Amino acid sequence: MGNETDAERTPVYVIFETFPVAAERLQRTSDRTGVKEKQIGALMKQKRFILLWMAAMLLAAVIASAAFADETEEQYVENEWNFVDGSMDISQGIPENATGVLGTIKRSRRLRVATDPYFAPQEFIDPSKIGQNRFEGADIELARVIADRMGVTLEIIPMDFSEVLLSLDDNAADLVISALAYVPSRAAAYELSKGYYYSEDNVGSSIVIRSKDQDIYHDIEDFSGKVIAAEGSSLQESLMAENFPAYKEFIRFNSLQKVFDAVESGMADAVMVNTEVAQSYIEKNPGKGLMLMPDISFELEEYYQGDRIAAKKGQLQLMYFVNGVIDEVLASGQYLEWYREAEELADRLGL
Repeated sequence: MGNETDAERTPVYVIFETFPVAAERLQRTSDRTGVKEKQIGALMKQKRFILLWMAAMLLAAVIASAAFADETEEQYVENEWNFVDGSMDISQGIPENATGVLGTIKRSRRLRVATDPYFAPQEFIDPSKIGQNRFEGADIELARVIADRMGVTLEIIPMDFSEVLLSLDDNAADLVISALAYVPSRAAAYELSKGYYYSEDNVGSSIVIRSKDQDIYHDIEDFSGKVIAAEGSSLQESLMAENFPAYKEFIRFNSLQKVFDAVESGMADAVMVNTEVAQSYIEKNPGKGLMLMPDISFELEEYYQGDRIAAKKGQLQLMYFVNGVIDEVLASGQYLEWYREAEELADRLGL
């Protein structure tokens, strides 16, 4: 305004710089101008008060920043086996302070889930339906509940099992829900959730051979110079690589059906499959001439057990939300109910 003085127009931050100069000037001219000593003292006291106030505010900011950093670092962590077993309260949906992929999901209002839809009863396709509705299975129901708790739309993205984890690297999916087992190398490269489905009696993995060859193969050493196979990027692939040192060739297939077809056709002499899945396949396909190799199985330590959900490495907040949903469905027994219903549907579809 026109009546403002220069002092009134001086920015606040300049005042702090001019206190020493002002005090010195007042000291030199006190006799001439009649400024009293108490005025100088009052000015110096005011300066000290402001400096103390600034120091207190700075200290409070540093403490608050450190506390926030500590809380962030401690709140979202992996355990000693490199998977995430912590969870958050999901009752209010995605938190306002969501970051990373979880923040992107909140803003886009869409959750993208990659899966291999040829692993009944956990994920499969109902040919009588179209679009997103054609995807069925216990894992698909879990994905739907996660999206519902997030308050977003679900998009199921079908692909070969060997590609599901790569979709996270390419930012083509936010989560992988595809009956993933815990594998140390997988946990080192991706964030894995706590387990949400556990096979009864820790059935582990078994070797599948042709029934006509049961008198030939009695131990792992008998496969020296033979062709073995497994589904690529699976737990069984890792187990075979570690326990079959003298094979002739190791074939990795991009679908479980191709694994079974390989041993049936003679392309492979032995394959390794989840025991529960192998037993179900053999029972439903008695004419295939397949059997489990007796007396040999690979059981897993407790921390290896359970199917997991995967996210891109570093997305701990997202995984804490996912674990919150897993806690909910495990506590209610809902997942096992989905599993039984999916088994019945898969049977009706001949899967």
